[in-house]
Amino acid sequence: MPKVSSVVVPYATYLRVYEPLAAFPEPERSHWARYARRPDRPSYQDELRRSLADLLPTPPVPVPVHESQDAFVLDVDGMIRVCPWRTRLRGWQALRNLAKELPAVVLDAVLPPVVRHQAVQDYERWLADHPDARPWIRTATWQVPLNWFVLVSDEEREYLRGDGGGDAVLRYRTPMVQARRRVARALRALREAVDEGPLIDGLVDVGRWLEEFHPRSLVELDYGGLVHALPADELEDDHSAADVAEGIEALRRGDGVAAGEAYGRLVERWRAVRERRSAN
Repeated sequence: MPKVSSVVVPYATYLRVYEPLAAFPEPERSHWARYARRPDRPSYQDELRRSLADLLPTPPVPVPVHESQDAFVLDVDGMIRVCPWRTRLRGWQALRNLAKELPAVVLDAVLPPVVRHQAVQDYERWLADHPDARPWIRTATWQVPLNWFVLVSDEEREYLRGDGGGDAVLRYRTPMVQARRRVARALRALREAVDEGPLIDGLVDVGRWLEEFHPRSLVELDYGGLVHALPADELEDDHSAADVAEGIEALRRGDGVAAGEAYGRLVERWRAVRERRSAN
């Protein structure tokens, strides 16, 4: 399958759910079974490059005309699991949030109001026929949301420096049942310590999302292209999942000082990442 470009797009990180084939109804199950045997499956960079390429025409194409038939595939312990891209659905959902991230003058220059309005209408018509639709992938830019780290543990961390010409990788993978258990435990600790806050809201949201999937799914937190924007030594020392777990455990013990220290390390680390975004 041809690539749009060889340029690395550095800013996107991902939270993915890989479901077993048994979770999909026919004929979709057979489609993914055949797809999993393909040797030419595209990468996350291919998906992102295609989306960026769609913004170049006049008028731009903010959302693909047709839904993607691609997926990410994992074969773990002899079980095939797939994570459908659903690029069109994710594009519609991202478009809803874009107004919160960009000033109106910038947004209008990138995506004219008439283009956005048409995309919103298309989504509303589609959603009327697919009210239970949900994406298998969540995406963030120039950060990993702190609530994502709650789902994983430092022992599940995998870091490959990319020496010898290969791509660098920083990711975590955990069974769905473990991710759900960690969300529940963290919410109990947080609600006992604080009344409300963005971390609680984010955890509630991601917890509801995880409940939509098969219990034998795998959850993957992937730094994606962000590994190309950060120095190797910073990635080597990045144990954000451990810091989040330490902070939550400290709250459970009632140790506000230790919780504050763990949170401070996280804030400092991710502030430095956001500063790189501003520099670009």
